[in-house]
Amino acid sequence: MADDPVAEAGEAAARLRERYDELRRIESRIDGYGRDRVEAAADAYRRAHRILDRYEEDAVGSGDFESYVRFRGEFGDAVDVDEDLPASDGFEAADGAVDKRRLSESDFAAAREALEPAGEFVDLLEAYDDAVDDYRAARKAAREARKRLESRLDELREVAEMADADLDADLDRLRDPIEAYDESVREAFREFFKSASAREVFEFLDRADGTPFVDVDVPPTDLAEYVETHAAGEEPPATLLEYADYTNSKLEHYVDDPGALRTAVAVHRTYLERLDGGPLTLDWPPKPGDELAYEIDELVPLVGRIADDDTVATLRSVRELARSDGYERLRRAAEVRDALDDPDLSLIERGEAADRVETAAETRSLVDDVLAETERE
Repeated sequence: MADDPVAEAGEAAARLRERYDELRRIESRIDGYGRDRVEAAADAYRRAHRILDRYEEDAVGSGDFESYVRFRGEFGDAVDVDEDLPASDGFEAADGAVDKRRLSESDFAAAREALEPAGEFVDLLEAYDDAVDDYRAARKAAREARKRLESRLDELREVAEMADADLDADLDRLRDPIEAYDESVREAFREFFKSASAREVFEFLDRADGTPFVDVDVPPTDLAEYVETHAAGEEPPATLLEYADYTNSKLEHYVDDPGALRTAVAVHRTYLERLDGGPLTLDWPPKPGDELAYEIDELVPLVGRIADDDTVATLRSVRELARSDGYERLRRAAEVRDALDDPDLSLIERGEAADRVETAAETRSLVDDVLAETERE
């Protein structure tokens, strides 16, 4: 398959481990300084930079003296940090760079340069926030990958349970007669629907409904009553559908009560249009031998009422196959081929299904370990 949940889960667990380790590395750096001290240094850096940006234009050269005074007061407060704060020397140096009667742009540049060591703590906190986001995204992805892996593991176990199938079995021996019968009985019902009277068709459906293996939709009560009590019931259902499209003036030439036909037939047009030979066909993959043989026992007299001898003979040939010694081998192969896609069939053909189950289970265990080991409060 194009996407491999087993490999994806392993990769997701590896990414989570990497993101977690990176987050812990950054946390360790912050803890080494003390988070409060790091945040204080970062806040002081930001305040100092904001003041430099705000006053530079007005305080340099022979600019506004009042702005100069405000700048010196605010900047002095901003860089007045505790001596034990990380990069405290930089704040002191920045204050010294602008502690002059006349300031130039180069003095502001020197102050910014002096603050750079404290800027690393801003970068460190931003890196921490990014690492937290990356960790959370990786953890979510790992949990989702774990769910897909669990589903895939269930599938692989089912594949391994099907490894007993003989995929070299000649399914055409079974498929050809079933397909030939299904096609024939569908065509036979189409002809029956067009040529037999609605009464005959409905009688056939009632009879079919009495057999456990034939699931037909019986006629709605009002439609069945109309067909039974009106002369139009002697017409085929296909003809009744045509009548339903006629105008009242035209319909009067064909039925004695146009209104009754419209009420009964037009309302149930969808039911009539959906009637087909599907309920008389055989499933693929086919049922177990005893069940299929019993189903065919019930179908033969039904199908014999609407289909030709060749169709019935084909149906009986399938019953013979269902009772043969090699049937279950063919049916099992058909069942497995129908249930699995090509990649999973290849696992059986190469004898790798059990190994893939083991690999998937080991990967799930690894993902569970990583999820547990990288959990944060």
